[in-house]
Amino acid sequence: MAFKKAKKQVIHCLQNGNVSHETRGNIDIKNLLATGAVAIDEVISIILRAKGGDYSCSPHHFDSNVPVHLIKTINRGKTWYIKWYILDPDAVFISVHN
Repeated sequence: MAFKKAKKQVIHCLQNGNVSHETRGNIDIKNLLATGAVAIDEVISIILRAKGGDYSCSPHHFDSNVPVHLIKTINRGKTWYIKWYILDPDAVFISVHN
């Protein structure tokens, strides 16, 4: 999936409240969106500013048919790491941290 399509899809999910979070350890550190430490609007802003060079995609380790999208970008002096996949209709966030 091309970056622009992935970006458009995740922003649509965020704007429409179609958001869930993958269960994981250290969620209080690794997924600031799940804990409420970061707002949806801030995540959208970070994703909107990301460029194609900030993006990569790889298969999910549990199901290789599910593409996992990753944005690693600098926003306001912090390096952000945002990782998600789409499980229609939701964007499932694995990581949102800096």
